[in-house]
Amino acid sequence: MTQDDLLTRAQAWLAEDPDSETREELARLIEAGATDELAARFSGTLQFGTAGLRGELGAGPMRMNRSVVIRAAAGLAAYLKAKGRTGGLVVVGYDARYKSVDFARDTAAVMTAAGLRAALLPRPLPTPVLAYAIRHLGAVAGVEVTASHNPPRDNGYKVYLGDGSQIVPPADAEIAAEIDAIRSLNDVPRASEGWEVLGDEVLEAYLERTDAVLTPGSPRTARTVYTAMHGVGKEVLTAAFGRAGFPPPALVAEQAEPDPAFPTVAFPNPEEPGAMDLAFEAARAVDPDLVIANDPDADRCAVAVPDADAEGGWRMLRGDEVGALLAAHLVHKGATGVFAESIVSSSLLGRIAEAAGVGYEETLTGFKWIARVDGLRYGYEEALGYCVDPEGVRDKDGITAALLVTELASVLKEQGRTLTDLLDDLAVAHGLHATDQLSVRVEDLSIIANAMATLRERPPVRLAGLTVVSAEDLTKGTESLPPTDGLRYHLEGDYKARVIVRPSGTEPKLKCYLEVVVPVGDGSELATARATGAEVLAAIKRDLSEAAGL
Repeated sequence: MTQDDLLTRAQAWLAEDPDSETREELARLIEAGATDELAARFSGTLQFGTAGLRGELGAGPMRMNRSVVIRAAAGLAAYLKAKGRTGGLVVVGYDARYKSVDFARDTAAVMTAAGLRAALLPRPLPTPVLAYAIRHLGAVAGVEVTASHNPPRDNGYKVYLGDGSQIVPPADAEIAAEIDAIRSLNDVPRASEGWEVLGDEVLEAYLERTDAVLTPGSPRTARTVYTAMHGVGKEVLTAAFGRAGFPPPALVAEQAEPDPAFPTVAFPNPEEPGAMDLAFEAARAVDPDLVIANDPDADRCAVAVPDADAEGGWRMLRGDEVGALLAAHLVHKGATGVFAESIVSSSLLGRIAEAAGVGYEETLTGFKWIARVDGLRYGYEEALGYCVDPEGVRDKDGITAALLVTELASVLKEQGRTLTDLLDDLAVAHGLHATDQLSVRVEDLSIIANAMATLRERPPVRLAGLTVVSAEDLTKGTESLPPTDGLRYHLEGDYKARVIVRPSGTEPKLKCYLEVVVPVGDGSELATARATGAEVLAAIKRDLSEAAGL
């Protein structure tokens, strides 16, 4: 694109922009002749990824803004009408991030003008409430405005169809084609009124449903510290805990209320270093049985447990550990159906399912795939996502997951045991499944492309002294998986291991998921097995970094 073409595009965008804030921002860039910055914003358009649209707020088609959202809403409306859904209901939810309520209202305005019915949730609420509302209200689609756990300057646009699941191919490409067909924002009609703002009835119905994950009469004694991570989870989680009869969670006051600036964390993601520091500080003061955290839109659930060997006395459980604990709890409760997980999650779930005689299935990364598994009873992903009530919410749900893990902690507490004791039992029964992740955040996306190309051209033959016995390029698909941009290696030697490498669908990251299985004879071998697992994982991480040129 020449400089003249770039300026022409920017000026055309400026002329149509309905938002005074982004108009002023873009006008300043044009006036300053900020060619590099303009090129970054006008070099393409945001594309649907693992979780719909997501990006940094700002002017231009490569940023999240009202112009992009209006086009996305118009594309979704055109897609729904083409599928014969004219007159159908589209329900719209939103979190408390910058611009979220504006994007939600714009969506409702576009849907209404297009001849669809639109209903907005009454205020910023957790994403699972929106996912629940779609099926509860019989909607043909749903939109959640959220960037989940991304940095403060990001926002996003998550699209669900009427089954309550996020979009998958070919719907994403068909919606994208409808968006691309919009030549001018002036061609998109927007109503000034006519949509419905829902009351609390949907939230009330969701809260009534949350009790369904608990066993009637089960122990409810575990004491918790809870952080909403400056997001929208507090109101709904505390209400759900109160209805269930659990002790009221001790709140991390500094992070309890929604704040789009996320002032106490560098990244509002419980997995990020330092994000749980305030929660652990609160836990040391009140000595609870466990710490629970939601991410800002409360679809993820993090759990921490007391650990005398950990710095500060508390240890975050890995998503794979919580995934296994919830699976074991559901098996104990007599759950039937299919247990499912994404390919990047621990193979321990498969061992638990096999031993229990329940179905098991692997899917591609993302709950848009997990939620579509036939006969799904439980699904999880290592990135702190758990679907424990698929009939209610066909997506990850940090509220019901928090209830279920607190029930499990209560059951164990009555037995004089802890979540850590149950993890030990699972390791003895199935082998220690040690997992870790090599995650590389980049400014330049070409680093990710180069690393993937390097691994494809020169796949490793040994990692950590283990032989790579199979190397799969997942872009070709497998017997059970559709194509995706990823690489999977199986390793054998003294131990069995697995490595999966893929670009993140939601952040500028290359993610490498590592697992090693260390046999365990009895409980006396656990400490040695854990040390061995950590050592092998560290060696795999080192060798893989070198192989990828990172």
